[in-house]
Amino acid sequence: MVKLTFIGHSCVLVANNGSRILIDPFITGNPIANPPPKLKPTLILVTHAHGDHLGDTIELAKQNNCKVLATFELANYLASFGVDSIPAHFGGKIPFEFGWVKLWPAMHSSTTPDGQSMGMAGSFVISIGGKSIYHAGDTSLNSDMKLIGDDKTIDIACLPIGGHFTMGIDDAVRACGFIKPRVVVPIHYNTFDPIKVDPKEFESKLDKSDLRTKACILNPGEELELP
Repeated sequence: MVKLTFIGHSCVLVANNGSRILIDPFITGNPIANPPPKLKPTLILVTHAHGDHLGDTIELAKQNNCKVLATFELANYLASFGVDSIPAHFGGKIPFEFGWVKLWPAMHSSTTPDGQSMGMAGSFVISIGGKSIYHAGDTSLNSDMKLIGDDKTIDIACLPIGGHFTMGIDDAVRACGFIKPRVVVPIHYNTFDPIKVDPKEFESKLDKSDLRTKACILNPGEELELP
């Protein structure tokens, strides 16, 4: 059974049969983070280099002796800190023992905490345990999202709704129309004042649309099981 745990902000953990995929591990300094007692990631995915997504990647990768998958520039940057990284780029489908991860672009910048540009931000589709999970990272609404929905049926989409730095509630609803996920988990909201929104508004607007997507609002630390 595939489990998705929302840790807080944009950080989620996807687990199935011993594989534990941690995405955007902003935990230290995250005022709403609620990680499980033992994260123990077997793979870390990083959508982009901003501190609220790169987070604890370096420390967790070294502590758990796990690889980190990111865009080419960001992966090489992490390798300079001794991280066992996998450099890839948009369109690449990287095989793993659990399935695969495919990289897609996100409409957002990617700059490290020390000011180095890493090019464009990315997003991921993960195929694991017969399920497909799309993590959008930070992005605006864009027409490429239609290609993601056409490429693979998405069981769960993790979409930002906070606005200000990413798409907000209305654009996230439109994104669901492009991607057509079965379930959407809102992320990247209520961590800081500029991105404070009511996720129930997102759920209500999605329910009133003619889409078949259902919202699943998770509090930090809560999980969603996919039978």
